[in-house]
Amino acid sequence: MLKLDHKPHEKSRSAKELAWVFANEEKVAFTGVFSGELKFEEIPAPATMKEALAIYEKAHKENVERVKKMPDAELNKMMKMHVGPKKTADFRKIDILWMFLMDMIHHRGQFSVYLRLVDAKVPSIYGPSADEPW
Repeated sequence: MLKLDHKPHEKSRSAKELAWVFANEEKVAFTGVFSGELKFEEIPAPATMKEALAIYEKAHKENVERVKKMPDAELNKMMKMHVGPKKTADFRKIDILWMFLMDMIHHRGQFSVYLRLVDAKVPSIYGPSADEPW
């Protein structure tokens, strides 16, 4: 049984909220890079994990195709990104996409800890796990 409401700490997101971060980043962050303007708005999570996964998978597939088709000149264009309270800095679009990818990798690692904490199986992610040895 999934424990989607599990929070390892009162300041932590629930497992369901953490899973929604992936879909939200795919929709908001990547779309912002493509348009040239990042607008961080929290999209409310859908009612079910199945819906969240469907949104993530659709957005991810579209984003991968869009990045593949982007000319190098577009990927190297500069745009503003928040780097602190009321502070922005200029970054190449490709670098912002890499930052978001690294953020998603970070959250994937967090999620694997959540799985262990609720006694669920931890999949092989970057190599074997105690639950999925090679």
